[in-house]
Amino acid sequence: MAWHADLADYVALRQVTSLALAPDGQWLAATVQAPGPEPATFTTSIWRIDAAGGPPARLTRSAEGESGPAFLPDGSLLFTSARPRSGEDRRGPRDDGQVPEPGNGGEPGDGGEPGDGWEPGNGWEPGDVGLAGDGGPASKPKQALWLLPAAGGEAELVAAPPGGVAGVATARGALSYLICVPTLPGVTSAEEDRRRRKARDDAGVTAILHEPGEALVRFWDHDLGPDCLRLLAGSPGGGPPRDLTPGAGRALDEQAFALTPDGTAAVTGWAVGDGPAGLRSEVAVIGIPTGERRTLMSAADADFERPLVSPDGRLVLAIRSEHDTYDRPGDVTLVVAGIGGDGAPRDLLPGFDRRPLSAAWAPDSRSVYFTADDEGRRPVFRAGIGDGAVVKITTDDAAYDCLCPAPDGAALYALRSAIGEPPAPVRIPLAEPAAGPVRLASPGERLEMPGRVEEVATAAADGTRIRGWLVLPGGAAEGTPAPLLLWVHGGPVMSWNAWSWRWNPWLLAAHGYAVLLPDPALSTGYGQAFIARGHGRWGEAPYADLMAITEAVAARPDIDAERVAMMGGSFGGYMANWIAGHTSRFAAIVSHAGLWALDQMFGTTDAPYHWSRVFGDPVRRPERYLANSPHLHADAIDTPMLIIHGDKDYRVPVGEALRMRWDLLSRGKNVKFLYFPDENHWVLKPGGIAVWYETVLAFLAEHLRGQEWRRPGLL
Repeated sequence: MAWHADLADYVALRQVTSLALAPDGQWLAATVQAPGPEPATFTTSIWRIDAAGGPPARLTRSAEGESGPAFLPDGSLLFTSARPRSGEDRRGPRDDGQVPEPGNGGEPGDGGEPGDGWEPGNGWEPGDVGLAGDGGPASKPKQALWLLPAAGGEAELVAAPPGGVAGVATARGALSYLICVPTLPGVTSAEEDRRRRKARDDAGVTAILHEPGEALVRFWDHDLGPDCLRLLAGSPGGGPPRDLTPGAGRALDEQAFALTPDGTAAVTGWAVGDGPAGLRSEVAVIGIPTGERRTLMSAADADFERPLVSPDGRLVLAIRSEHDTYDRPGDVTLVVAGIGGDGAPRDLLPGFDRRPLSAAWAPDSRSVYFTADDEGRRPVFRAGIGDGAVVKITTDDAAYDCLCPAPDGAALYALRSAIGEPPAPVRIPLAEPAAGPVRLASPGERLEMPGRVEEVATAAADGTRIRGWLVLPGGAAEGTPAPLLLWVHGGPVMSWNAWSWRWNPWLLAAHGYAVLLPDPALSTGYGQAFIARGHGRWGEAPYADLMAITEAVAARPDIDAERVAMMGGSFGGYMANWIAGHTSRFAAIVSHAGLWALDQMFGTTDAPYHWSRVFGDPVRRPERYLANSPHLHADAIDTPMLIIHGDKDYRVPVGEALRMRWDLLSRGKNVKFLYFPDENHWVLKPGGIAVWYETVLAFLAEHLRGQEWRRPGLL
């Protein structure tokens, strides 16, 4: 369909965000995001995608949304939702705007009593407790665990702990599930958890106490605590789930987990202290029902994350990330270990100079499929467990995610996207992958882009090849050159290679701008040495690389070299701030969630220990702070700037924007500040996204096209 130039139409597009394959391989459960019944929020629903290519069908449609689909071996589907169990109908509209009729599988059912509590007799009644929030009727509904029967029909409530359900995993060969549940510290039953939540609510208490040994206070956009996460194991209709980790404390914060195929053990990430204020992740195995825990993967200088159990139950796969140090960036690889703990984890990718991002076991347990950034793409690779051979499966200009191997081993299902294509489900035939992926019917629309995309490259000052993507508007030509926007990615250890709904260059191309998406030093997909070029020296190689490729592109006849602006978010915002203090090349600069004063930011971000490994202590070892902090160059800035920041950004706290604005205003600089009091690092609400782009477009029009500043109507 045609490109949606209107921002309201754009944010209303359905977005396919995840896939899960049914045990029989006949269909996939897809999570699809779209604006909810309330226009101020997005919500998600679950759709059925036919593996043979038939039309997609929506399975769930409550107003609260559904997510986290996970199949049981009998084909029934577990998911999480804050939908009501009975009473007021809060379901969302159909695609035609009509409320669904009862009995179509889109409404909550009355079956599936999960039992009385974590232990028998503890008084957990799902009907009156599970969705009540933090103990009071005015509290926000919590996510509960629901089951959609394999034969269809109404969804059944399975588990509804007072604090909600934060995640779910299922066993491949047993009717067993594992849920991650927020609980207040020290409680021994769901009833006690409910009482304590109500007491906090009644007293108006929201305070959280953090004690020594708790490295994290917040993460990205949410507070950690007062809840502590626990893992509960159960089976639908099999009574109350069993608490496996009553003394976990903060060990399960932001960790992934899985079940063995027979459902007898949980394999999970487990956070432990790393020095007086640091944190690292291990992999632990926890027996069911004993709750006995043993460490399977651990190293003093690395994190082990996203564990996956092989289909035959013998091996555990994990991503091992070496810690960065002051001298060098840590490497990332896949490791495997026997689940019985016989031997140290073995590197599955020795000599492979790319960083794995996601992985999935082949059904025969003899190989692993994984993705990794590679030269501006994100292909699928296969690694043999026995011989260590790595083979690239896909070779197109695309990025793959959500790998789902077919049970017969003949195909691999995945989400495929590219700079110019939104994510869509595909089938990759493994017998003949060179034939290319087969597109499946998708709940999301295929869009006709308002221009074209080309690959560009140049040589940096040290001779290193620097490449990127150039998005060109439809009218860009030698006689009608387009103004250019340099857009620097975040990370910094990442790459421009996939579609982004949030950072979308086509919204700018639709207004006539060419958009350059380069991968400078620190980017992934070019090997460890390419990352090391900028390690601890953010203001050197990345800056030089960006300027080199910008000038190379600006010299093209279809680009107007006199009308060039720059924009970036997160690390890209850092580069915006750094560039502003080191060159007057750009007519305007947009800095979103940018780092300004490094010594300030690294002490107030959500994970200070990570940055201290690279930059050191600002008092004891200030050299890198003095060499790389943009705020020290405020006097040199003469480019008009638009600063954007959300108050709920805990990765780059809003104090960076507030201090930057003051530093520039007090020096008489030309600066605007777009502030989102209730948004996070990315700005993710439909209305916030639209206002973000409206403001950026108005700012660019003022400084690249000479138009009068036009304040967005909702501001």
